[in-house]
Amino acid sequence: MTIFSRIVAGEIPAHKIAETDDYLAFLDAFPTTTGHTLVIPKKEVDYLFDLEDELYMGLMAFAKRIAPAIEKAILCKRIGVAVIGLEVPHAHVHLIPLNSMADMNFSNKMKPSQEELSETAALIRQHLSL
Repeated sequence: MTIFSRIVAGEIPAHKIAETDDYLAFLDAFPTTTGHTLVIPKKEVDYLFDLEDELYMGLMAFAKRIAPAIEKAILCKRIGVAVIGLEVPHAHVHLIPLNSMADMNFSNKMKPSQEELSETAALIRQHLSL
């Protein structure tokens, strides 16, 4: 069971942004920028391109609904999208507030406090219109 499946199961806490029966969006605990959000299918599948078409399209549509809320909550030029797929064997999409290309540098991880993550998640949720 991956760390993301354990988050879905409620075994590990996360700062949730939005959730449906099939998908979950939550803040990255070690973001590249404030507001860095992970969007996952709840079904554990290792590789994004191994997702069934319907689940893949639903994941992207869910991410598309989350991105505007992040963009309204966090001062940035746009929301970047990254799929790396090496760090956790559970398909996921990174939504990253961008002001420069350096914001996509996964070698530069922040270490925000739980309070900071909680405040950021609440701010993003205020702008959701699911």
